[in-house]
Amino acid sequence: MNLSDFKIIVTGGAQGMGAHFAHRLVEAGAQVAIGDVNEAGLAATAEAAKGPGKLHAKKVNVADEGEIATFVAWASEAMGGLNGLINNAGVLRDGLLVKKDRETGKVKVLTKEQWDTVIGINLTGATLLTRDVVAKMVETGTKPGVVVNMSSIARHGNRGQSNYSAAKAALAANTRTWSMEFAPFGIRVGAIAPGMVETPMTQGMNQKARDALVAAIPVGRVGVPEDIWLAVKFVLECDYFNGRTIDVDGGLSF
Repeated sequence: MNLSDFKIIVTGGAQGMGAHFAHRLVEAGAQVAIGDVNEAGLAATAEAAKGPGKLHAKKVNVADEGEIATFVAWASEAMGGLNGLINNAGVLRDGLLVKKDRETGKVKVLTKEQWDTVIGINLTGATLLTRDVVAKMVETGTKPGVVVNMSSIARHGNRGQSNYSAAKAALAANTRTWSMEFAPFGIRVGAIAPGMVETPMTQGMNQKARDALVAAIPVGRVGVPEDIWLAVKFVLECDYFNGRTIDVDGGLSF
């Protein structure tokens, strides 16, 4: 598939990797519909878009099933069709499942709210978006189509990220599941698993944990959104790629 042929949704498009992906797609001539809860960020992403393509922006909470349905219908109408999705929206709510305070001895646990927030946005939201986007493609007889899931190196397990690891591991597993389910419709599914990437979300990490991660990256630096875009571009364009997850992590291992 050529990038210029895409009519594609990018979630989490207000900043970071989502905004970068949207700009690269517009530069290549694609039509892009970005969604996020951050309306100011959506406006900034739209204003900065340059290229022969067209960018459409609308607020959406991917943790809300009703808003997802409305957003997908809007995106399809705004772009005159729909043949792609990049499931990029995500949040962090890190914390050890069980922790004992060294000074007080008090036992603390990961709250259900922390669990539900991450699972709701990173996994359930991505799943429902995939469901509704693919349903729209099937209803309209659109093919070929592509879904790109943003997994993570954390899918292998990472201390303090029970919720995030669970969500990202499930996305990687379902990339395989969905590739088999959607094959009869001419729709491919791939996933990208970034390591440490410079985004507003990772900039909010605990500094000690961040420094330790950076020191462990064999290539000697934190990734940038362009590094991840190169992998996303490959998945979008390569018609023979399907059902797999690409690690883009600088060689980092937890």
